[in-house]
Amino acid sequence: MATNQIQIDIISDVMCPWCIVGYRRLEQALSKFDDLEVKLQWHPFELNPAMGSEGQHLGEHIAEKYGSTPEQSAQNRQRLTQMGADLDFEFNFSDSSRIYNTLQAHQLLYWAAETGKQTDLKLALFSSYFTEQKNPDDIEVLIEAATKVGLDAAEARAVLSDKRFETAVKEEEQLWISRGIQAVPAIVFNQQYLVSGAQDPDTIAELITKLLAEAT
Repeated sequence: MATNQIQIDIISDVMCPWCIVGYRRLEQALSKFDDLEVKLQWHPFELNPAMGSEGQHLGEHIAEKYGSTPEQSAQNRQRLTQMGADLDFEFNFSDSSRIYNTLQAHQLLYWAAETGKQTDLKLALFSSYFTEQKNPDDIEVLIEAATKVGLDAAEARAVLSDKRFETAVKEEEQLWISRGIQAVPAIVFNQQYLVSGAQDPDTIAELITKLLAEAT
């Protein structure tokens, strides 16, 4: 790898608000470097692999999973909303917000990587879910996101219908779990350094500086 190149692998889920926060902070860190070539790849992680197609009320889910009270949950949503605003991302949580399964979304993202549109689609899906409060387990919602970033609607529908990438996605999920990934976002730099969670831009920039120095 050239001295001005860096490889970044992001393990994340469309359901994870900290994943879009982490990505926005990563962007801020990368903006500090001139002429840096970044090879970015997104990898699948399902926060709720057993979730049914109907999803679950977000507040109810958070209470069951983390033991949060309604007041704590509301405070966390408000905190995330402010963080999003500071990072030019709009969270529109409401009392009726729901959480969903994302296996189909990950299959579409796997396909999008072949076309060079993976990051565009990932960001479109974050906006579709968090900003527009749409269901990313709905095929029509997924196809709408795909077409917004220039992907072919008919091919997107075929990918979801024949599930050609389902096995590959599940195998990749298990690969990352076997490597110790239990929470997201998890960002791996140059296949060497793992950054867990949505770290601040300065911390990420320090790591990138170290990697570039090592490369020289």
